[in-house]
Order: sequence, then C-alpha cells, then structure tokens
Amino acid sequence: MSGRDSGDNEEQTGFKKPVHVFWYDSEGKLKEHEEGEEASADSGADAKGQVEEVDEGIHFTEPPFADEEQPIISHRKRPQSQTEKPKVPIPLRMEDFLHKLEEDIGFKTSFDIVVREMTFGNKRTAFFFLNGFAKDTVLTEIIKRLTYLESEDLSTDVMHDFFDLYVSAVQVAQEQDWELMLTNVMAGGTAMYIEGQSTVLLIDAKAFPARNPEEPSLERVVRGSRDGFVETMLVNVTLVRRRLRDKKLRYEIMRVGERTQTDVCIAYIDDIVDKEMLDAIKDKIKNIKIDGLPLADKQLEEATVKRGWNPFPLVRYSERPDTVAVHLMEGHVALFVDTTPSVMILPTTFFDLVQHAEENRQTPFIGTYLRWVRYFGIAASLFLLPLWFLFTLKPELKPPALDFIGAQKPGKLPMVAQFLLAEVGVDLMRMASIHTPTPLATAMSLIAAILIGDIAVKTGLFVNEVVLYMAIAAIGMFATPSYELGLANRIIRLLLIVAVAIFRVPGFMISTTVVFIMLVMSRSFNRPYMWPLIPFDARGLWSIIIRVPVLSNRTRPNLLKPQQRDRMPNNKHR
Repeated sequence: MSGRDSGDNEEQTGFKKPVHVFWYDSEGKLKEHEEGEEASADSGADAKGQVEEVDEGIHFTEPPFADEEQPIISHRKRPQSQTEKPKVPIPLRMEDFLHKLEEDIGFKTSFDIVVREMTFGNKRTAFFFLNGFAKDTVLTEIIKRLTYLESEDLSTDVMHDFFDLYVSAVQVAQEQDWELMLTNVMAGGTAMYIEGQSTVLLIDAKAFPARNPEEPSLERVVRGSRDGFVETMLVNVTLVRRRLRDKKLRYEIMRVGERTQTDVCIAYIDDIVDKEMLDAIKDKIKNIKIDGLPLADKQLEEATVKRGWNPFPLVRYSERPDTVAVHLMEGHVALFVDTTPSVMILPTTFFDLVQHAEENRQTPFIGTYLRWVRYFGIAASLFLLPLWFLFTLKPELKPPALDFIGAQKPGKLPMVAQFLLAEVGVDLMRMASIHTPTPLATAMSLIAAILIGDIAVKTGLFVNEVVLYMAIAAIGMFATPSYELGLANRIIRLLLIVAVAIFRVPGFMISTTVVFIMLVMSRSFNRPYMWPLIPFDARGLWSIIIRVPVLSNRTRPNLLKPQQRDRMPNNKHR
C-alpha cells in the first residue's frame, strides 16, 4: 500500500492502522514486516512488487497474486479466482517491452507489426499497432498534439496526464495485463506504452477492410431495403440499431477461440427476452473449448448446438437487418460473429425457416397467397418424387383420375438409378453454377438444359416424367427461404425414394413417420422444433398459415416465453 493510502486511512480513523507487508525472499520463504518498521535487507522490493536486485545474489520474486502491481497487503488483497488466468505485468523498461513483443507476437519478424517510438516531454513512448488495422489519420492527430508537450507539462502522475489531458481520442482505456493488451491490438486497436509505467493506453483507432452493405443474394425482395450485413461486426450491429432504437436493446461482447479470439456479440431486448434462455445461451458460449473459429458462425453453431447427425438446421441464419430486428422484438436472441455477413437467430422452429420477408412487404392477402405457394413448393420438393415413384411401382394405388401418372415405358436404367443420378446431377449443376464465372453462367445453363436433359431423354437413359418431376422438386428446394433447410429436405427426399424402392408402401409410410418423429423430438435451445403444430398452439398455427395484418398480430409467440406478451404499447390496440 502506498503512503498516500496510509495517510488517508489515518485521517479517516484518527489513528494509524498497522499494515503488514508480505514478500518472498530468494529461498521462497514468506517474509513480513509492519509498515514503519525498518525493513531488513530481504525486504528491499519496491512498492510495485517488481523484480529488483538489491544485493549480490539476492533477488525478489513477483507477488503470488498479480491483480495489481503492489505489495500484498493483508487487509485488502484477495486471492485470485482459480478460473481466471494470472495477469502478466507490463514491463517497465522500453528494451524489455520491445524484447517481449519480439518473443510473444513476432515483432521484427512479421512485417505488419509496427512499433513507433517517440519521446514526449522527456518520456519515452511507443505506439504498438498492426499496419492493416490502424486508422492512421487518428493516430497522426494524436501524435501531432503530443509533440507540443514539454517536461514541465507532465506531473509525477504521468499516466493521469496522458489519459485525461493529452491523448485526444474518443475511446481510450487503461490496461495493466499484457495478454489483454495483445488481444486488443490483434483486434485492431493501438497500444500506447510509456516507459516506467505499468499501464498502457488502449486507443480504439480501427480501420477494418470492409465492403459496403449490399442486398443479400439469398433473401432478395421485390420491395424493401437493399442493405445487408457485411463481414464487419460493428457495421452489422449498427444496421440493426438503426432500425431498432430501443433503449432496452443490449449488445454483449464475448471472445471465443484460444487462437482466433473471435468477437461474438449477443443481441437481445432486455425487457422482452426470456432471461433463463438467455443465460443458457451465454453459458454455452462461455463453455466452448476450441482453438478458434476461422469459419465464424457455422463453427459456433456446431460448438453450441449438439444436434449430432440431424440434417435439419436448429438455428436460423439471416443476412437482412430488418429480419433480425423483427425477431429481436419477438423475444429471440441474435448472435453476431465477426468476419461473417450472416446472423444466427435463436431459437428457431421448422416453420420459422419457411417464412420470408417478401410476405410482409405485400398486403396480407397477397402475403398469404405467396406463403401458401411457398408451402406447396416445399411439400412438392419433399413428397412429389417419392409419391410418383410409388404410383409407378404400384399402379393399383392410383385413383382413376390419375391414370396418366406413371412412366409409359421404362428407361434403359432402373427407375431408382434414374432418380439418384438426377439428384446427383442437380447438385453438380448447383455447385458448378456457384463456381462458374458470371459471363459463362448462360453457357452453362444451355449445356445443362440441352446437352444433358434433352439428350439423356432421347437416348432412353431417363424417362420424361423423371426429368419433369425432378425439375419441379428442384424449384421447390430453391424456393425454400432457408438454404440449410432446402439441403436437409433434399436428403429426406433421397431417403424416401430409397425406402419406396425397397419396401414400397410400408417403406414410404414408415420413413415418413420416422422423419416426423425426429422433427417432433428435436429441440432448438430447449424449445420444441415443431411448434406450433406440436405442441399445438391454435393462435400460433393461425399466424403461420395466414399472414396476419400488423395491427391484428397483438401478442408475441408463446414459444419464446417473453416477459411482455403484448406487442402494443400500454396494452392499447388501435
């Protein structure tokens, strides 16, 4: 404890309280003396607990608890938590600081690590930053201001002078932990080191490489906003804040990954979200033990959602700020992960994944019509091919009105082989379209339509109906708003086709039942995946089937257990 602290204690109490100071000698033995007593030779450690050589052969070790660079005081120091990492102190000498940078982060090896040494008012300083992240205009203005300092401008409390008076930046913080300083600089900040000080100043002067917000390619709308998320998390949270000016909106930041230290932001509305669900999500993220998240949100999903081999997505991804804002107002939790243009929405249901923003950009009647058309396309992508295949194998199941359904003549390949080849062919064309340059996309479409489809039918490899129904199923898959759900439906369709080929009617019935039971048993962050169908919620199911007008949609979903059920302010419905 410093003399100033002791003096304050004496003034307040009227007497001087004895202060016991502890330290370790060179043999590792704990020593003690009261403040005011003459210290022995072994007690020559300075007030900051730094390692010093007082006599030949005598060295003094760091205090066992490194919460602060001060001696251990018996009546004010508390042991550090077992789960916290011990703090690594900032070196006091400039040479030690630079040497530690060389060892820990590769200074003088990595070309993008910059240390700018300067002297202000007879104080040696160093600006430590990454060349690609630093905002040079801000740092230049700070340095320009500091060059006017003279020795008499700095008091004995140098850190106070720089922090409160001379460093002209909007966001500046003090840090005493070496590891946290490195993490901040690797995230784009700048550290200002002052020789002789055990604290550095962290200046938030960042300039991340980023693109402008553009309309998402997977969630296009005819009318509506054209801005979408980008790879910079700060831009993404700002886009949502622009639409949701709620004082209860909260953004909590975490870092995940031992090596990547990826920023993860948890967004929610404090007086709407279910706090129990929120705490469960936070605990899962905090307990992630992984070296890094270079693939961002997808790896975070796999680390938090233990779904095994279930192909269906248990979280929803969105690249639209308006969609995320709507879900936050319902009581969902959104996870922003740095370096990715999509946001995870938790929890989600099967029926959440089949809704699209376009439905709410039209009138309720047109929105309901579009929703029904989309539902029909999704159902067709799942059951059209298996049912047609079943009617082909079992013609007696067809009603008289559907006699035209079924292959008139078999192809040269077995029917099940035609289905499997067609499925694989559609996937190949889909992947090829992703990797094909835009000027060649038209040529690839002609090759797929003419050379593959037409010639395959004329040579007898495929039946006409197989190509027709496969095309309808593919359109239904692409009409699914969730890309992940469309891929899962494709896998289920393949499963149904194989089951029909082997077991006929029992295979179709049993496989459909097994898939439905799997969906009913699935849970997204302890919420039923098939809500509002199972468990049944009439009001929730009605809002799924019908696009309800805005002023008629008065309550939030029961699934989320929101703190405020009523959507309308002060329970007034206009």
